[in-house]
Amino acid sequence: MASTSQRLRGKTACKKIFWAVFPHACFILSLVIYAFLGALMFSHIEGNRKVEFSEDYRNFLQNLTYLGRSLSDNMTENEVKFKKKIHDLLNTAQQDWFVNPKDKWSFFGSLFFCCTVFTTVGYGNTYPVTRIGKYLCMLYAFFGIPLMFLVLTDMGDILATVLSKSYNEFRKLQAKILASKLCSGSTCNKRNELKSRAQSKIVINEPLTIMEVLKSHPSRKRRLIKYRNVELFEMLIARENEQTKPERNKSIERWSSCPELARGKTMSRVIENFDKIGKELEKLDVPIVLMVLVIFVYISCAAAILPKWESNLDFQEAFYFCFITLTTIGFGDTQLEHPKFFLFFSLYIIIGMEIVFIAFKLGQERLIVLYKKVISFCAEKKMPSKKIYPK
Repeated sequence: MASTSQRLRGKTACKKIFWAVFPHACFILSLVIYAFLGALMFSHIEGNRKVEFSEDYRNFLQNLTYLGRSLSDNMTENEVKFKKKIHDLLNTAQQDWFVNPKDKWSFFGSLFFCCTVFTTVGYGNTYPVTRIGKYLCMLYAFFGIPLMFLVLTDMGDILATVLSKSYNEFRKLQAKILASKLCSGSTCNKRNELKSRAQSKIVINEPLTIMEVLKSHPSRKRRLIKYRNVELFEMLIARENEQTKPERNKSIERWSSCPELARGKTMSRVIENFDKIGKELEKLDVPIVLMVLVIFVYISCAAAILPKWESNLDFQEAFYFCFITLTTIGFGDTQLEHPKFFLFFSLYIIIGMEIVFIAFKLGQERLIVLYKKVISFCAEKKMPSKKIYPK
């Protein structure tokens, strides 16, 4: 009986953990599937497009050939004009003229593009060229951006819980250290003695079980020995076991006899988990300086790792690139040589965007409080003072 009850408890605990994690896993998995489907779609549409050389491309080649022929050894006098012509000509060039679509729109390249779309980063170095690709990009962003924000809100609850609990534990530890420093030895010893005396006076009288009553009373023992009433003794023990059974086992038995109750209860818990999305993020109240420090450390860790596979970036450029990415600014001035390696950093990007979002939210709340104080201060200054007239 004990083993079966333990198994049932273990199964119920596993079910509770599963249904608690289910909403979070559902959001992340749906975003991953959405990104993979978008990568397959854009790699097929943009990667297989036919390269058609336009009239602008032919004019560009003709002008470039003309400038190359006009280059001579005696160019010192016209060097400034020549550089200006080259600069103006290169500004008219388009990126698509020099890149093979299949190389640019591979599966990993398309996946990187999809991540830049629904995260609203948009570096600008990869963009659809075909008309159908542009229409599908708008439709993809229309559904992908809300899904991304939903994932950010859901993960924000987890991060807010972790940050608030860590901050509260730190405050409790700090209060204990301050209390131990302020508290002198004599007063603390007196308080401990009073606590121990008060605890020693408290006696909890628990009701005796049938087995203890039978053991404590000698008359009962004599009667049992005298009459050898084994059946009565077994009935008393069976009744005691039934009374001492935990209530959870009875509820589990009811659930096993009627599985609809268990399904209804688990479904209500899952619905409650979905309804609680964003609640913990609203309750978060930590110092804005702490969030800025967390962002600095978080970006610094990535800036130290990113130059390992991107040779054109040092620590400062990588720090700038990560900040522009996590804040969803995405200028596109810093290009990656290996974007598929950066895709493995996608979890880092999502968590980092959430940390930045929390910091912006806290800064917004602080600004609102500051505006309220300024407005109330200005209103008090403009209020006319009451004049007291003599009687």
